[in-house]
Amino acid sequence: MSNASRSANFRSSIQGARESAATFWNDRSAPERKQLLIISSVILLALLYLLLIDPALSGREQLRSSLPELRQKAAEMQQLSRDAVALSANVAPPPPLLSKAIMDTSLATRGLKPQSVVVNEEVVRIQLSSVSFAALVDWLGEVQKTVRLSVIDASITAQPASDTVNATLTLRQQKSEGRSE
Repeated sequence: MSNASRSANFRSSIQGARESAATFWNDRSAPERKQLLIISSVILLALLYLLLIDPALSGREQLRSSLPELRQKAAEMQQLSRDAVALSANVAPPPPLLSKAIMDTSLATRGLKPQSVVVNEEVVRIQLSSVSFAALVDWLGEVQKTVRLSVIDASITAQPASDTVNATLTLRQQKSEGRSE
């Protein structure tokens, strides 16, 4: 069936519906026509209210009731954002590069005289003989904070003299969060 014939059929259907409606309307008396106009107006207004006005009013009320909660969540997200910015500003600087000179200086400040110090990338091996145990522990705490060294292997032997030990230590420098391992 072609578009022209479909269009003609559609026009004839509409024309037939118009004629039927006109016949129905003309067959009614004036009071019946008035009642039909009032009833159809009421139905049309009810449909407009139900389809357009009521959804808008109920949606507006729903948004109004959820607004305080949404504002609170927005404030929490802004605070979390400020906290994240503050935390990113507080990232610890990367540890200094390990070197034999840094280790010798650090040991000397605590009065520790090593027999040998070997630095290989982020691993340090130190041999100490007849050193104060308290000074050794203090030094380990200091290098843990300043150079980020942690003990991965330790052999400590007590000597006959009080607070004196022989020690062989293997230390590893901890990577910072920003550096790749």
